[in-house]
Amino acid sequence: MAITVLLVEDEAAVRDMLRFALADRGYQLTEAANARQGYALLAEQVPDLVLLDWMLPDSSGIEFARRVRREPAWQKVPIIMLTARAEEDDKVRGLGAGADDYVTKPFSVRELQARMQAVLRRLSSATTPEKTLSFAGLTLDNEQHRVSVAGRSLQLGPTEYRLLQFFLQNPERVHSRTQLLDNVWGQNVYVDERTVDVHIRRLRKVLASVKLDKHIQTVRGFGYRFSEHFET
Repeated sequence: MAITVLLVEDEAAVRDMLRFALADRGYQLTEAANARQGYALLAEQVPDLVLLDWMLPDSSGIEFARRVRREPAWQKVPIIMLTARAEEDDKVRGLGAGADDYVTKPFSVRELQARMQAVLRRLSSATTPEKTLSFAGLTLDNEQHRVSVAGRSLQLGPTEYRLLQFFLQNPERVHSRTQLLDNVWGQNVYVDERTVDVHIRRLRKVLASVKLDKHIQTVRGFGYRFSEHFET
């Protein structure tokens, strides 16, 4: 079955280029020239992936991504932002709004397809959690519900365990508090976003005992990221 892609892009030249290039590669593409059309197409059929321009005539890609992440029927759809904005702060804003990847214009179709495939692979692997997740000497055993470092067990509460599990399954990505609430607490649980900060502090405190707490990084104004690189 062909992978379905929704392209939300106001530049006709970009739509034309991707229409032919992706069709040749076996993708099934639907197109929207603005946010309003994009929402209407999402309501008709949820695609496997969204390619989203940052600058739209009736909205912004940032707002579009945020709305997609708020809607239960759409929030699991991966989003790749297409934009001429190449600054790091812009990339952080895009990822913080819910994008799964960020491609800077001009781009090659070959690079875009590789990124599309990588995002879809990550999504597929995330739906079937591995029995064991490992990172920097830390091991999370999903079968025994146990976290250890070099054979030493770490005592985590259930929420901290789920937070760590989610971070290990989705490293190097910026996650907003809303995204963490949806994925760790559940979409139908209504708690204050600052609850996330409380549990992040608790998780950091446990990880500090094995000097791994700095891997949980605060991205000011957006949320948190679990990275293999320490904060400086």
